[in-house]
Amino acid sequence: MATATDQLVGYGLVAFSLILFAYYTVWIIILPFIEVDHLIHKYFLPREYSVIIPVVAGLVLLLFIGTFIATITWKNRKTAKKSA
Repeated sequence: MATATDQLVGYGLVAFSLILFAYYTVWIIILPFIEVDHLIHKYFLPREYSVIIPVVAGLVLLLFIGTFIATITWKNRKTAKKSA
């Protein structure tokens, strides 16, 4: 059974994900149909960032995954050499 802290962290992550998804959806799908001089445009970044931010986030994620795999592989080789 999850503790109260685990549940709170889980709810926080879900809430953050939903807010981020809603913001990105409005930014990409709805904002192009609203006039440029409308007040809502000041709450959103320029449109070129809608591509740049996900690409950079994906590259950072791949970097962390690659680093993790390399570290585990390196530790397993080091352990295998000691036992042999």
